[in-house]
Amino acid sequence: MEILEVLYNEIIGFLGITQALEILRSGDYQQFTTYQGIVSLIYPIIPLLILLELILGLIYKKPQAKVYKVNFLIYVFNRIVGRFIAIAMVIFIIGLFQKYAPFQTSNTWYWLIYAYVVWEFGHFIYHYLAHKVRILWCLHSTHHAPEDMNLSVSHAHFFLEAPYADSIRTTVCILAGVSPEMLFFVMFVDGTYGAFIHVGENMIKDGRLGFLNKIMLTPSHHRVHHARNPLYMDTNFCNLLNIWDKVFGTLQDEDRSIAIDYGITRKMNSGNFLDVYFGEIVHLAKDVYHAPGIKNKLLYLIMPPGWSHTGQHQTAKVVRANYLKEHNRA
Repeated sequence: MEILEVLYNEIIGFLGITQALEILRSGDYQQFTTYQGIVSLIYPIIPLLILLELILGLIYKKPQAKVYKVNFLIYVFNRIVGRFIAIAMVIFIIGLFQKYAPFQTSNTWYWLIYAYVVWEFGHFIYHYLAHKVRILWCLHSTHHAPEDMNLSVSHAHFFLEAPYADSIRTTVCILAGVSPEMLFFVMFVDGTYGAFIHVGENMIKDGRLGFLNKIMLTPSHHRVHHARNPLYMDTNFCNLLNIWDKVFGTLQDEDRSIAIDYGITRKMNSGNFLDVYFGEIVHLAKDVYHAPGIKNKLLYLIMPPGWSHTGQHQTAKVVRANYLKEHNRA
């Protein structure tokens, strides 16, 4: 019976309806008009969309079973190993750096805009480094390994990535004066939308979302980000606001004439949990082991994926530049 109770709690937790159920059991439905009540109604949206997307995949006979299987195993593994690490890091950083902030935001709409712009800057830094520093790519590559796109991909992360990501984003926000209350609200909004932009073609065929594609990051932009096509590599690092991708020249719209090829460039078995989760770490360890000299061994850790001590680099920057050169020549 205890196993069934644990299973029930995990299912309820995954669906995100724990808080809503507590309110329903209390009979105090007025709580749904409060901030916590509204949050309790928003949390279940993404899990329910995942289930709907899965059902639509079966109806359209595009089940993407390999992606769902591996992402489910990653979700379970992360629940066991890394459940509380990220939130502990956020709380630690708030206590460490808040006293150094030159000012504190208040809970107003204009400070919310400010907080979100600052959060996106922190997100851009984390995300950019995750693609440009190989040891960090080892953490992030798990998220890019799936060779189809659907909402379950939002759960595909190495368990250490969230602490690393939240450490950077939280530090940037706290030092910029974003109050902890505002920070947690932005994290909630960003996490919800950040899951939604992984919605696949089974649910939303055209991810550009009409005119929204011009003013914000859409599922189309994020599909581009997950592609290994040379044109699309290492682009669209933001999450909701595209301001920093525009500033740093990394914004790339989807070219409808180019079919998106999801996944990473390394030859791998995307249906194998161990290869998806630990494969990049294994390959990095091999490169470090075979590299001549301490300098080259260290460079393999900090240089971009595809860097080689032989000078025959196949980094995303090199591959994309060669593609654009050939494309312009053609």
